Amino acid sequence: MHPATTRGIPVYMMPLTLPVVLTAALGLAAPGAPGIDEQYLPADKSGLLTSRTTESRVWATVQKEGGLGEIFYPTIGGPSARALSFVVTDGRGISKPSKVTTEQSDPGSLSFRQTFSARSWRLVAAYTVDPQRSTVLVDLSFSGRGKLYAVYDPALGNSRGGDSGRGMVATDGAVSSAVAASPAFTATSNGFSGVSDGLTDLRDGRMDWHYDTAGPGNLVQTGAIGHRHTTLAIGFADSASGAVKTAAKSLGRGFASVSRSYAYGWKQYLSRLKNPPRGLSATERQLYRTSAMVLAASEDKANPGAYVAAPAAPWAFGTDDPSGPYHLVWSRDLYQIALALIAGGDRAGANRALDFLFRKQQKPDGSFPQNSQVDGTPVWGGLQLDEVALPMVLAYRLGRTDASTWSHVKRAADFLLSYEQAPATPQERWENQSGYSPNTIATEIAGLVCAASIARANGDAASAARYLATADSWRARVKAWTVTSTGPYSSSPYFLRLTKDGDPNAGTTYNIGDSGPSNVDQRRVVDPSFLELVRLGVLPASDPDIRNSLRVIDAELGVRTPNGFFWHRASFDGFGEKADGSQWEYNLPDDSLLTHGRAWPLLSGERGDYEIAAGDLRAARTRLTAMARAAGPGHMLPEQVWDQNPPPGRTPGTPTYSATPLTWSHAQYIRLAQNLAAGRVLDTPDVVADRYLSRPDDK
Repeated sequence: MHPATTRGIPVYMMPLTLPVVLTAALGLAAPGAPGIDEQYLPADKSGLLTSRTTESRVWATVQKEGGLGEIFYPTIGGPSARALSFVVTDGRGISKPSKVTTEQSDPGSLSFRQTFSARSWRLVAAYTVDPQRSTVLVDLSFSGRGKLYAVYDPALGNSRGGDSGRGMVATDGAVSSAVAASPAFTATSNGFSGVSDGLTDLRDGRMDWHYDTAGPGNLVQTGAIGHRHTTLAIGFADSASGAVKTAAKSLGRGFASVSRSYAYGWKQYLSRLKNPPRGLSATERQLYRTSAMVLAASEDKANPGAYVAAPAAPWAFGTDDPSGPYHLVWSRDLYQIALALIAGGDRAGANRALDFLFRKQQKPDGSFPQNSQVDGTPVWGGLQLDEVALPMVLAYRLGRTDASTWSHVKRAADFLLSYEQAPATPQERWENQSGYSPNTIATEIAGLVCAASIARANGDAASAARYLATADSWRARVKAWTVTSTGPYSSSPYFLRLTKDGDPNAGTTYNIGDSGPSNVDQRRVVDPSFLELVRLGVLPASDPDIRNSLRVIDAELGVRTPNGFFWHRASFDGFGEKADGSQWEYNLPDDSLLTHGRAWPLLSGERGDYEIAAGDLRAARTRLTAMARAAGPGHMLPEQVWDQNPPPGRTPGTPTYSATPLTWSHAQYIRLAQNLAAGRVLDTPDVVADRYLSRPDDK
């Protein structure tokens, strides 16, 4: 595989920054503490593994460049390992593979196999997880010339520093890991990243260092593999002795037995779901099944219903320690996931999601945090009113009218009515702007209508009347707040991303953020999220302003690629890589235009939902095809794909370095597939559509 890097520089090419003993040091402590802190690996994962059992609380990601990336334990809310890589030496230095391929080795489970190919050697690595305990197992078959090593970089307890190692056991506070091999390693060593670690040692093609201990610091552990066929086990526990026992027991079961048991659990899960809809290609069917499993795998096992945004940390988020926002639970993403669980046949999972929202996340005032840890503890302090409204829509979609659910719905609805600036929101769904957002207003209207239905079911006619009156008022004014007739993109009215002041014909300016331009006229900023007004049943698909707005965003944000048509998320968006493909960073200066948001596959899914509502199933079918073609290795759907101006070596319509797999993308794929099969948008709350789409003024 490609060596671990620090800010893009291969570790084995970095100068040693501290003195290193170049002779064997058996039994000695490694020098160079604490070592170099390296960020988490690139976020474009090629696989995600976890068992269906709760006895096993470990998740592993597969790197496109080869090996394992972050391994999560004891929750999916934070890694306990940064990487497991494989290094081959030829006696002169490190022999890098010329090609690494990843495949889903079992179509009925989240099982993955990688093949590393070089001129003089070949390595096949198969990955699985022990359903009975928290162990990741790797089956290695090596052929050709060279020596093989396993290099393990722990990040125990969601921190890359502070790990101490002895032998192949690592500990940081209450979390430990143990790496074992069968047959056993022929040599091992502990070291500090970039100074006395295995990658630095092996640059000359030999393993010269054999440090027995290291730490605390940025620990890296290396094991020499002396056999052509070897099984590795990485066991996790709350103590060093427990981790050793965990790894040993999994090794004792053997890879074949463990992998069969692991795969059986996933096959059982799939057997309880709906089959992929008819008419899908073989690739699309596989992506559908994989999407269902990715969603299920994204749920924490200690906190049922806590589905994270992604098991990855893209760009500068990979420098966060502890890990950053993609490992958190977002009310909006959880709603999207829950709808897909319903569509796919996992209604129990959707109910757990709603229970988490109401019982763990909801605040006493009825609002929801911008995001939270998997145990419900709030993290970021923003308020997004769509995240307050969408749980009410989900409650209605699940038919939850019991008194307990109603108490939570009432708190959320009352919060919306009492929030002085509503329906304007402090943050809309793209997180970095405030104002009158058609997307947010659509969710608020739908949320209040759904809340009114639940209120009536609980005998509270007065609350129902208040909610409906407000919803009707906001629906009547949504265009006055968000549709411009004086904008530069069309002589006909079109929806804006948002307005700062509720006056869409005013040239009010604001800063885009994320290195984008400053003082931009709000009439020049559009995005496709107004389509939520149609999906939620607030406006009909035939609405002339909706139709004209589609023409505007196609011209301004549309991206034609070899894999299909995609859209940028908003005008002047800078949430993405730099022009050369290097990472997005925090707090880039306005007007620098250093970063560029790329195209989002999930927006193709949302467009497909609109086209179903508009009766154009053929067009909607092309959106599903485009989403499937956007998937990376291992059938992982990305957050973003490259647009027409990718960096060298990249192809438009293929995954960027953004979060992959993104659970929202997989959720949207499942929902679009099921909506196509049904010939209608199943996500639309009938109580909203019945109220607004049958009115005479909408004919």
